[in-house]
Amino acid sequence: VSDYYLPDPEYGDTLLVDSLIREIHKRDMKVVFDLVLNHTSEEHPWFEESRKSRNNPKSDWYLWRDGQGEDPPTNWHSALGMNGWHFDSGRQQWYFSSFLSFQPDLNWRNPDVKKAMFDVVRHWLDKGVDGFRLDIFNYIYEDPEFRDNPFSLRVVPTQDFTKMFWQEKKYTMNHADDFALAKELRDILDTYDPPRFMVGEVFGDHKTLRNFLGDQQDGLNLVFLFDISALEWDADFFRDKIQRIEAFYPYPYTPTYVFSNHDRIRSISLLGNDLQKARALALLQLTLRGVPFYYQGEEIGMPMANIPGDQALDPLPAAFDWLPDFAKDEVINRDNCRTPMQWSARANAGFTEATAIPWLPVSPGYETLNVEQQENDANSLLATNRKLLEIRAGSRPLQWGSLKWLEEFSTGDILAYQRIYLQEQVSVLINVSDKEQRLDIEPASTLLFATGKAELSGNQLVLGPNSGVILK
Repeated sequence: VSDYYLPDPEYGDTLLVDSLIREIHKRDMKVVFDLVLNHTSEEHPWFEESRKSRNNPKSDWYLWRDGQGEDPPTNWHSALGMNGWHFDSGRQQWYFSSFLSFQPDLNWRNPDVKKAMFDVVRHWLDKGVDGFRLDIFNYIYEDPEFRDNPFSLRVVPTQDFTKMFWQEKKYTMNHADDFALAKELRDILDTYDPPRFMVGEVFGDHKTLRNFLGDQQDGLNLVFLFDISALEWDADFFRDKIQRIEAFYPYPYTPTYVFSNHDRIRSISLLGNDLQKARALALLQLTLRGVPFYYQGEEIGMPMANIPGDQALDPLPAAFDWLPDFAKDEVINRDNCRTPMQWSARANAGFTEATAIPWLPVSPGYETLNVEQQENDANSLLATNRKLLEIRAGSRPLQWGSLKWLEEFSTGDILAYQRIYLQEQVSVLINVSDKEQRLDIEPASTLLFATGKAELSGNQLVLGPNSGVILK
């Protein structure tokens, strides 16, 4: 970010942003902005001034320290596992960056920085933005004593990224002041009417993530939970993840379900591009207790692209140039999940004008895999998602109900649970296997929805491979 108040000119001007917010609200929708509080661009005027000298008005707006001789001030790594300190030859000091070198961290312990950033928050709320997705929120505060992070035997990152490349990020991640900041931001949002909303991109174990929500539900409204994004098509895998989430986020907490995003392998690719499994996965995501977060293109089954690492716009492959090409292409190059949305079979998949060049190449196969093609296909993945959303919108148990496992299916290949709200309830049963399953169920059940083969007769339910139902 080089200006928190203006859009990138490539996307338009302030009037266009105001129009966007207004038109979204006309359609009874909400607009949530992505907000990066942790760092700015090195091209931000604040940093350009800060790096000029050690005694200018913004000299303490970023994390500057003297080195230890020719070595950095501490052993702190960035979130990517590399040295987080970068030497500035003009100021003759080191600045810290939790991510890449051109993204210097703000010094939130400076009250002027905190006030400036809170002013940014209020500016966009005053503009009518309905809330924020808070980028890397758990990296904002570091240890005020600048102590070295402890050694760890871990080299490959843990799933929560707290240990990697021989270091535990004890003093640079999930600081207690990050939890306090969540409550301060909530205090700001709660002064607005209609109510506003925050979801945090944070990493850590579930006990840590709960701290961002606050003991009295007075912190962030939600945090992203990525447990199922390391997808395995196995009923025990889903059972274990969901039970763990239910245990850590009981009512009145609300869990979230994130299967893909702009940094991760697309779910359809993890499913081997199996559309039947993708339909069953949609059924799971849209009937669990929690907020489903979809990544653009998931609703039509867009797969990963295959852009070589040496052609990537994503800065990560260049930062990891020492890795072999296959690792950069498949793990580090996030461009492969960021290709343009496939709207139609027209040039550039209808994403932009035919004569324009989109920021990333459109994935091959868009001519047959696009929104326009699926809109008129009752069996498409898009149709499945739309029908599930329609059912969810009209079902109080699916919107507000508790989740209860059906004990008779506590093992095996069937995922089965009820959503219960007062006297209403619905049951969800999903066959997570390649074999047909015959099940005994409650008599007098009504079939509300089915994906794949499903036959209901009395108290007998036949579920085809990788198929699921909603029963009332």
